[in-house]
This record gives sequence, C-alpha cells and structure tokens, in this order.
Amino acid sequence: MSSHKPKSNNAKQLHPRNLHRHGYDFPALLAHMPSLAEFVAATPQGQPTIDYADPIAVKALNAALLSYHYGIEHWDIPDGALCPPIPGRIDYLHHVAELLGLPEPKTAPESGAAIKMLDIGTGANGVYALLAAKVYGWHCIATDISATSIDNVTRVLHHNPKLQPRIALRLQPDKHKIFEGIIQPDEHFDLSVCNPPFHASAEDALKANRRKVHNLSREQAASHSESPALNFGGSANELWCNGGEKLFLKKMAKESHAFKDQCRWFTSLVSNNDNLKPTEKVLGKLGATKIEVLEMNHGQKITRVLAWRY
Repeated sequence: MSSHKPKSNNAKQLHPRNLHRHGYDFPALLAHMPSLAEFVAATPQGQPTIDYADPIAVKALNAALLSYHYGIEHWDIPDGALCPPIPGRIDYLHHVAELLGLPEPKTAPESGAAIKMLDIGTGANGVYALLAAKVYGWHCIATDISATSIDNVTRVLHHNPKLQPRIALRLQPDKHKIFEGIIQPDEHFDLSVCNPPFHASAEDALKANRRKVHNLSREQAASHSESPALNFGGSANELWCNGGEKLFLKKMAKESHAFKDQCRWFTSLVSNNDNLKPTEKVLGKLGATKIEVLEMNHGQKITRVLAWRY
C-alpha cells in the first residue's frame, strides 16, 4: 500500500481550475439574475456582499452562480435542505479530475463522456452530479436515501434537459448501506464522491449550526469578508448519522472492498482531520493499494478528500 502526505495549494486558495478563486463578480451576477439584489448589500468599504449566515441568501447566490457560470437553470432546494458552497463543491471535482489524470475541461466537455462517477448522498441539491456532468461531461449515478431529495433533483433536471442523459438518480432502499443495493453486478465506475454526514446526533448538528451562524455573523461584523466555503441548513440524513463522520467513513471503507473491482477510485470529503488516520488504518487492513489525501484550502477553512483504490 502506498500513502501520500496531503497535497495542498501553497497559495491557500481554491484550485487553479476553479472559476471562483478570485471571489464573486457581483455586478455580473446581478445583471444576470436581478432577483439576487434583494440579498446584496455594501460593506463599509463599498464592496458588494451577502449575509452568509442567511441560508436563503446563500441559496439565491448559489442559483445565480450555477446559472451564470455553468448554465444550470432553476436550481432550488426545499426549505431546510443542505445549501452547499458552489466553490467548495466544484473544487472537490477539480481535485479528483486531476487524480484521474484528466485535463482541464474545455467549453464542450464531450471528451469526458467516458468517465462514470457515483455520487453517494447527492442530497436535494444534487450539485456534485450537476457540476460533474456540466463541467466535465461525466456520466453520473446520483444516489440518496431520501425520496424527497431524489424528487427535487429530478425537478432540477427537468429544467436542464441537456444534462438528463448524463445523470441517473437512484434511491438507496437501505439507509444502513452505502454501495450495496446501488452498484449493479455489471457496472463499473471511475470514481465515487461523497460528502458524508458529519455529526453523530441531531442535537450535535443543531448546536454546531448555532455556533457556526453566531461565529460567522461576528466575523462578518468585524471583517466584512466573504466566506464561500460554508454549508447551511440540512435535513437529518444530510447532517448526521449514528457514529458521525468517523463511523460513516469506516463503513464506507469496509463496503468499498466488496466493489474493489468495480470502482477505480473511491473518494470522500473528510471534514474532521482526526478521522483520517483511523480510516486509513481500516483501508490498510482491507488491502488498499493506494491512498491519497487531497487537501483543499478555502481561505481559513481546510478540508480534505480521502481517496483510495485496490
């Protein structure tokens, strides 16, 4: 087994391929989607911004970003669903694209049609699959244990017919399973992606969300800086599971072994750095031949993608 130290961007910024590495072009976004103006205010320095502690404002910003930069129209999520940061989500995809040895996407990503991606827990937002299909042209199987989430992504795809041939949605019938019941005997994937539930209980998730909103509001009052790498909202299955992120990663690692010949790279976002070593230890015992830790630096927030293969 080979394992490597985290690969990081020394500039402490988003991936070089990321369209959002220089911040948001609010004038362009407002011209493209005037409804965003309701949530935009000026800092004391005269710079446009939104209240990143307001999930409705973040949702409006996401819809504008997806429409303006990626041509993904009518994106929306139900109240209370996880509202992901677009810069962070596309960053994950750029990093794993490099892991696969793929070049920077062109304006017409038909060359990526041969790549097949499995999105574990796509959520009501479906952003990983939507961006992978749009930016890289990958074919995606997006899964979730929530029928409500699957229905919402279906609605978004209805408004984006060009993406429909590249994205298939599957409901996971057993909430205790990850790959089982999803990967069929004759299927092969180039990679899997996942943003696992972080918290171990609903109470932990609620407390963490309150702290995050409080801290962000305080930081913005002091610095008026943007913080594009945060998540907001989130239904129960999107935010927590028994054992939290640590146990989820252990379960994912163990299940992946049964499908070692059907997926080239398994990957997952890891929010808590303390969960890396225990998961790597499990993977070593399972016979993983290569483990990579891809470090994503989003300003003051560092997250990691754990990738492994057999």
